[in-house]
Amino acid sequence: MEFIDITAEQLRDRPDQHTVDESSTVLEGAIWDVRRETFRMADQEKPLVREFITHPGAVSIVALDEQDRILLINQYRHPVGLRMWEIPAGLLDIAGEPAVDAARRELGEEADLRAEHWDVLVDFDNSPGSSAEANRIFLARGLSEVDTDDRFEREGEEAEIVAGFAPLDDAVDAVLDGRILSPAAALGIMAAHTARSRGWSTLRPADAAWPARPGLEG
Repeated sequence: MEFIDITAEQLRDRPDQHTVDESSTVLEGAIWDVRRETFRMADQEKPLVREFITHPGAVSIVALDEQDRILLINQYRHPVGLRMWEIPAGLLDIAGEPAVDAARRELGEEADLRAEHWDVLVDFDNSPGSSAEANRIFLARGLSEVDTDDRFEREGEEAEIVAGFAPLDDAVDAVLDGRILSPAAALGIMAAHTARSRGWSTLRPADAAWPARPGLEG
């Protein structure tokens, strides 16, 4: 393999749509489906077949209090059989809803909190080899509690959520030590730690463009 010198301008993911010969849904799920597509790479005659999860997209929230402690929630995740420390998150399941509004809703539903200040912290594709899920992580500051009468009644896995605050530096140590495994939590924690070290200069506006947002929300 011949290696190239990558410039700062080249350090960006870019659209690269390949011709799809066949596309079909092989499993219809309660939240997302599994799709099988046949496509071709450039200069290759033999087509490739891939199955992947379609997904409406999601938002996650790094919520910091005045002491730079991060809000973490603990809940059971059945596919991996773990009770995990995570950050609040949820699907973009309302068509056309601005991502930051979805984040506000999820913070209230999962942690009974609201935030005065919202910024985009980092974006990521959760598992691009097998899923179309795109996730935007917001930074939420200026926290206050939702009024008791306005709180969301949690059910399912969310009914057993335990929430608390941990020093951001301790959360970083937990990620590096392999004790926090959630990808959104790990990336959000490390991004917040880096952004803080740069005086929060890397933050983007809450309504910053998000080209990777899936078109399946709702």
